[in-house]
Order: sequence, then structure tokens, then C-alpha cells
Amino acid sequence: MMQPTARTHLETQGRFLRAHADTLVCDADVHVSDLAALAGPLRERYETSVGYYHGRPISAEDAVAEMDTAGVSLANIWQNPAATTYPGGEDENAEALLAANRYVAESARRFPGRFVPSGWTDPKSCGVFNAKTIVTTCVREFGFVLVKMNPAQNRFPIDSPEVLEVVDHIVELGAVPTFHYGADTPFTPAEGLETLLRRHPGHPLVAVHMGGGGAGYLNAESLYQQSRQLGLRYPNLRFILSAKRDTHIETALITYQHAGAPFHQNLFCASDAPYGRMSWNFGGYRGMFHALRAYAATHQDVRVRSNQDLFDDASVQGYLGGNFARFLAEASERLLAKHTT
Repeated sequence: MMQPTARTHLETQGRFLRAHADTLVCDADVHVSDLAALAGPLRERYETSVGYYHGRPISAEDAVAEMDTAGVSLANIWQNPAATTYPGGEDENAEALLAANRYVAESARRFPGRFVPSGWTDPKSCGVFNAKTIVTTCVREFGFVLVKMNPAQNRFPIDSPEVLEVVDHIVELGAVPTFHYGADTPFTPAEGLETLLRRHPGHPLVAVHMGGGGAGYLNAESLYQQSRQLGLRYPNLRFILSAKRDTHIETALITYQHAGAPFHQNLFCASDAPYGRMSWNFGGYRGMFHALRAYAATHQDVRVRSNQDLFDDASVQGYLGGNFARFLAEASERLLAKHTT
């Protein structure tokens, strides 16, 4: 049974997202950490290495400050796996990951209207039983709509039997399975993602990075193209455009906008903070949309000029936040309905 605090959170979240979807700028991928809980070498590096930035843990307060600088009104937050230290045993690992999820939930309560909190689980380091227990807590106690796994960070195939069991549990509870999906490791091929999509046709699934992640340009090229086509075959697949090469982001935006509904609603802008700077990424998105429209307006090729009409104000706002807000509103309402009937 869903706890009253989770139910209240979903009701409030759904109403807020519905009411403000046309104006919100949303960062769909932000990692926050309880800095007071950092331990061991990570804490030492954080405290002593002024120049250490890539993935440098940020608190909820840090995220809000960056959002204000970047002109981002709402952020989807989840834990930072590089800042969550696993003690070693499955039960102890699960306790550490649950604590990181709890910090995410508490951060959303401390900053109402700024964060959408999302969950994280790990069937390899925590074991399948514990991973499913974490999912249950995230959904029924915290009211999280998205629950993520990272096959690259934790080194397990995206379509392994253990993952499938956890995915089935997420879907059974009414939440949305979400994955790190990139070319940075062999654990997240397009074929593996397609296995998950076929397993639960019609149920939404979110793939973060759309084939990018930490991969180099040449390594990512094939998966970028496979991913773009995969999303056009499965309208229930949503992509978060973080940690992805800018030229491929532009190609995906043009391709999906030409494809029309529902595909142009399935792409969400994001930064992957602290692995990407929010101000840099959202400055880039705004510049990209401006350039697409300006270039189309002056180009002689009618095929290019058509992009001027494609990327109207409503479409641009959708990519910058409206698409994600409406998607989360629907998911929040669906999850709430499942646990109140």
C-alpha cells in the first residue's frame, strides 16, 4: 500500500506539472548527493582537490544555485552513483543506496517546486531481492515515478535475467523503468534496450543519454544512429538528451520533429550535472534552437526552410521542458491511480 506522504507528493507533483508545463524549463538528468555522507578517498578528494570537477558531487543546494544561473526552473534529481560508497556486502550496499535515495526524497521536500525526485536501484551490487525492495520503497514510500538502473556503472547487461526481474517489478508497481543507455560500455546495446521494450509494449521506458554517455565520438556513432531509429519504432521509448554529442542532438531533434506526434514529444533536454554543467548545456540548447530557426529562415533550400516552421515557440518550449513535464504529469497520475483503486 502506498504511504500517505507518497500519495500527497504525487498529487501535488501531478497538479504542479500540469499547471506549469507550458512554461517550465526542465533539466531531466541531475545527480545530487548528501555531501556530509561522503566517505574515504572520495571525501578527501572532494575537500582537497580544487580543480577536480568532472562528477564532483553536488548537494541539492548546489543544484538549485546552478539552476538559477542557467535559467532552469525544475530538475529531475537522482543519486550520484560515483558518490555512493558500497561497503561490500549486498545488504550493506542496499542500505547505502537506500540512504542516497532518501536524500533525494528529502531534497525535493526541502525545495518544493524545484525538484522532481527519482529513484535508483542496482540488482548486481545489492542483489535482486534487495534491488526490488529498494524499488518498492522508492515507489510506495517516496512516491518516485522513475526508477533507474546503470548497467555501465555497475557492469551488468541491460537485458540480463536479473534486470528483467527488477524491470517487471517496476512496471508491476506502475512506475517507469529508466536506464543509463550509452556507448561507453558493452552492457547497453540497442538490441538489449529493444528486448525491454518488447517485454512491456505500451509501457513507457526512459533511456538516459540516447546512446551517448561517456563514449568517444567514433565509438558512439553506431549506437547514436541505432538509437535514433529505435525510438521511431517504439513510441513508448523516451530519451533524455544528456552526455550526447551536440551534432547528434541536433539530428535527433530534426528527425523527431519531422516525424510528428508522438515522437517529437519523446525527447527531453538535460545536463547530466555534475558530469555536465547546466549553464553550458542549456545555453547550448537555446543557441541550437535559435540557430536552427535562423538558418532555416535564410536558406534557399525549401527542405531546410521547412525547419523554421517545425521549430516554432511551442515546439522549442516542449523540448526545453514541456515534454518532460507533461510526461511526468501523466506518469504521476497513472501511478497514483494504480495505488488508489
